[in-house]
Amino acid sequence: MGLENLILLSLITLFLPLAGFVLLIFFGKRMPREGDWLATATVTAAFLASLVIMFAKLATPETVTAGWNWATFGGIPGVGEVTVELGILIDNLSAIMLVVVTLISMLVHFFSMGYLEGDVRYSRYFAYLGLFTFSMLGIVLTHNLLMMYIFWELVGVSSYLLIGHWYEKKSASNAAIKAFVVNRVGDAGMFIGIMIIFVHFSTFSFDAIFSAVSAGNLPFESQAWLTAVGVLIFCGAIGKSAQFPLHVWLPDAMEGPTPVSALIHAATMVAAGVFLVARLFPLFTADALLVIAYIGALTALIAATIAITQYDIKKVLAWSTISQLGYMILALGVGAYAAGFMHLVTHAAFKAGLFLGSGAVIYAMHAALHKQHDHQTDAQDVRNMGGLRSRMPLTYWTFLIFTLAISGIPLTSGFLSKDEILAGTLAFSTLNGHYLLPLIAFAVAGMTAFYMFRLLILTFHGKPADEERLTLVREVPGVMGIPLVILAALSVFIFYSFNPFGASSGWLFQALERPASVVPEALAPATWPVLYEAISRVHTLVMILSIVIAVGGLAFAWMVYEKRSVSADKMASAMGWLYHGSRKKWYFDEMYEAVFVNGTLGLTRISNWFDMNIVDGIVNGAGSVTRSVSKISGWIDNTFVDGLVNFLANFTGAIGMRLRKIQTGSIQNYLVFAVFGFLIITILILAI
Repeated sequence: MGLENLILLSLITLFLPLAGFVLLIFFGKRMPREGDWLATATVTAAFLASLVIMFAKLATPETVTAGWNWATFGGIPGVGEVTVELGILIDNLSAIMLVVVTLISMLVHFFSMGYLEGDVRYSRYFAYLGLFTFSMLGIVLTHNLLMMYIFWELVGVSSYLLIGHWYEKKSASNAAIKAFVVNRVGDAGMFIGIMIIFVHFSTFSFDAIFSAVSAGNLPFESQAWLTAVGVLIFCGAIGKSAQFPLHVWLPDAMEGPTPVSALIHAATMVAAGVFLVARLFPLFTADALLVIAYIGALTALIAATIAITQYDIKKVLAWSTISQLGYMILALGVGAYAAGFMHLVTHAAFKAGLFLGSGAVIYAMHAALHKQHDHQTDAQDVRNMGGLRSRMPLTYWTFLIFTLAISGIPLTSGFLSKDEILAGTLAFSTLNGHYLLPLIAFAVAGMTAFYMFRLLILTFHGKPADEERLTLVREVPGVMGIPLVILAALSVFIFYSFNPFGASSGWLFQALERPASVVPEALAPATWPVLYEAISRVHTLVMILSIVIAVGGLAFAWMVYEKRSVSADKMASAMGWLYHGSRKKWYFDEMYEAVFVNGTLGLTRISNWFDMNIVDGIVNGAGSVTRSVSKISGWIDNTFVDGLVNFLANFTGAIGMRLRKIQTGSIQNYLVFAVFGFLIITILILAI
């Protein structure tokens, strides 16, 4: 396929979901089945086009780019004339990500046709799915930072609309607002980083920025500024990929429909942060990558410890997602580029499957509870389930495959990618001395196997919470079951490597070769030239350890929740404050409520008091003084000024009243007065 055709096909892939959104938002209510078939058809066509693009791109080492002038700005102080482009970039990274996004979106569309049938806002739901898919594809295909940021914010808007789909529920509307606000915090840092780059380089283009840095042109000629830019841009990933400390929004986002959780909060939107780090990987300095690695490790650990004690089936998976995203970020931070992105791809399949599987369980539980006229029992609490494997065999066996994959059990895709992450982390530590990173990574691997099999056993095994309810549970219809089967198949190793114990020989791993750093040699990680050699040395040891740890976590969960040879209640009691801290999610929400929410409210109360008592006091005091001065001024004016004026007027009037008697108008009188006046003046002159 020619390069021009590849560009055209990528544009078609991008705009197909947008076309579905526009048609459904305006005409969906008037269409048969409210247009769900149209939304599903557009995304299916986008998936097929993505497959063609991926196979065509993997067949050639050449990167495909195209740009079109969007706007030209002139006369910017210190920058000059700047042309902003709209552009497409297709390399192995974007080609593979295109397939991931469209595949998961397509399967979610099919699943939703059964899950949300009869929903009051059915057509709007499918329209918003199309808008989200379009936004995510824009992030994947863009060739510059400005376009990425625009689509980045569109993804945020789409997630807000989908999380709050059932906005009549207060918890859903609150969750949508929380997700939107928390993401804006991270996006503010990302925007600042982008603006620093633009001010210095006068461009948003990835290639132009990489070339400039490679030539030694650093932001403000400072190595520290380059590190700061990397960390600031990474703030966007902290928000979107729910990394510590902005991880608190993702569990609440489970208030949206379960297929939304599979699409946005398991496979694609939250993976946007990982994609961002992968796309800008050549720009990060050693210090920036070390910050990224530790944030990923800390996030993976915190989320895993919380997932162990949760009972809401979707919340367990939400915390699991946060933990797995931490794994991906950790891998990129230590330089295990291919392993981190490969885990994004494999995780997309089995985590989407886990969410859709949980959706199938919730769907069946709701139907059974409805038949019992029970509107009080929580259909998502695993303590109200048990024994479901006998009633939902398809859901159970696919859920088991997904659980094996996320736990890193051999013959699954999760084993391949997680094994490479652990090897990369251990190799990095042997070269740099950061041994805390592999310790956390291995600990999280064991915890993941434990809490995932805990979830599986409590949901599908053991004694049912209600025998009568169990008899009312039915397997989901085929339109919901087929996506589970497809995702289960994609969770097996064969699709990524023919070697079940080595991802490095597989097509995916080889297609994701780590890009060369463009930062100056003094800032680049000095260990990268020997990192892969170190990985090959520790790979066998890591593989053995990861298998032992994963099987150990699985076996421990089996003893506690299946065999019950170890009491979960006694374990919880023995853990004391650790258990309660985990159960309460380490009080992050409470801390943020106290510091940021109540702190902001407290600041507003202080500001209000200051305004009422200080500002208004000064204004009112000035008014009172002015009124007093005006009263004194008025008294002086009335008493002295007006008094003097009135005295002169009265005195003049009095004299006038007396003088008027002289002015009689009689000439004889005037002659007498003149004679007497003349005589008086003469006498006075003679006397002198």
